[in-house]
Amino acid sequence: MQKEFLEIGKIVAPHGIKGEVKAECWCDSPLVLCEIKNMLIKDSAEKLIVERARPNSKNQAVIKFTGYNTADEAEKLRQKVILASRNDIPKDENAFFIQDIIGMTVCDNDATDKIYGKITDVFATGANDVYEITNDTGKKYLIPVIDDVVKEIDIGKNTVLIYPMKGLFDDDN
Repeated sequence: MQKEFLEIGKIVAPHGIKGEVKAECWCDSPLVLCEIKNMLIKDSAEKLIVERARPNSKNQAVIKFTGYNTADEAEKLRQKVILASRNDIPKDENAFFIQDIIGMTVCDNDATDKIYGKITDVFATGANDVYEITNDTGKKYLIPVIDDVVKEIDIGKNTVLIYPMKGLFDDDN
């Protein structure tokens, strides 16, 4: 079951004296964070309406929320995780949310009855993502998310089909 609200970042500090905050971006880019106009504070019913937002660095955005007009007011948001509705988060047609990938079953592309495990984490390495797969015994494997390895991601079937390159699972033979 897909979550309606996804974690998109964390407010790390006030910025300036007019109620702005610096937010660490957990999206592909701070530009994505800047396009979202309605947010929520995790574990709270408080809704945040974005008045303006701009990228601040490779991994941060500066955001001004309605009702937060001073540095002291903005300080109350420090270390708060922010959420957004999945419908409000811009993404490419063939893109996936990491939270939707975690828990998917990883199968062999040529023999789909061969199951390697479930995706338990996703790491961004710069060149490509890496899926952490954990098998039934708790052993962890890392597979690169590249076209030569990941052949199909089927959200509806909750499966990822892979072609295991030599060395990825060789110790299981």
